[in-house]
Amino acid sequence: MTPTDTDDPLRLFLLTALGDGKAKAPQELAQAFYATRAKAGDPPDAWRRYLTAVRQQALSLARAGRLEFLRKGKPVDAEDIKGVVRVRIKAD
Repeated sequence: MTPTDTDDPLRLFLLTALGDGKAKAPQELAQAFYATRAKAGDPPDAWRRYLTAVRQQALSLARAGRLEFLRKGKPVDAEDIKGVVRVRIKAD
């Protein structure tokens, strides 16, 4: 069974956050996702708990042809992501 974008709030968030066409770093996306769920008293770096999930969902969406990873502004194969990357909605 393949998950749909509406089944997972993180997938839906990623597609919505990247809807402006700009490339964003996974860290930036994790921080923005955390901001929607932050609770009073959480430590300032609590967003880090979402970073792995953001990367995994972005990779899943890239494999499905919805997103692409960029390194130095150029698309890279989703299976070959290393180092500093950004994510954006896949260009047509």
